[in-house]
Amino acid sequence: MKKIILLVIISLVFSCENTAQNKESKTNKQSVKIAKPIKVPLENAMAKAYFASGCFWCVEAVYESVKGVEESISGYAGGHTKNPTYQASNTGRTGHAEAVEIIYSPKIVSFETLVDVYFASQNPTQVNGQGGDRGSQYRSIIFYQNEEQKQIIETKKATLAKTLNAIIAAEVYPFQKFWIGEDYHQNYEKRHPNNSYIQNVSIPRLKRFQAKMPEVLKDKH
Repeated sequence: MKKIILLVIISLVFSCENTAQNKESKTNKQSVKIAKPIKVPLENAMAKAYFASGCFWCVEAVYESVKGVEESISGYAGGHTKNPTYQASNTGRTGHAEAVEIIYSPKIVSFETLVDVYFASQNPTQVNGQGGDRGSQYRSIIFYQNEEQKQIIETKKATLAKTLNAIIAAEVYPFQKFWIGEDYHQNYEKRHPNNSYIQNVSIPRLKRFQAKMPEVLKDKH
């Protein structure tokens, strides 16, 4: 009887802990979504934009193929912890998603076009992932830095939902902080072209996007 009572107590303790963790996670997520957006200033006439859409290796390669994009950096955003790592974000407990920082020339490519690229380079209806990459760390998020960007995102999201007659999975967050990922993640597709994931997932995804929006691609030399 004592063993049964002990097991019940242990079960209740774990249940309370899990409930508390779930409530904390929801609270943290909500606070991130309603925070005041932070504007990233131009640097050397270059602007920055932030997107999450599945594996950052794939997204990085997509944006680096676009005219006006100088660089795409892999990292983490959208969460509630400081200094996230690849291992920590993969647990789903940090709230962060694999994201990219896009450094681009507004004179060549607009934020609006970057949002078009975003939706054209993914399955916009898949929740918490892209393809076989599943989990909250792979969810789709578009980050805005001001109300104008937010309106652009919301309008395009609503138009796409109507066109597809489906719910669009992308979340819309005010930009707060981008954490640069580990060095070995940067330019991964370029540095590891024969990697099986790159061959079977990343490159096909890039080619599907390029076929949809050939007009925005950099000229090949």
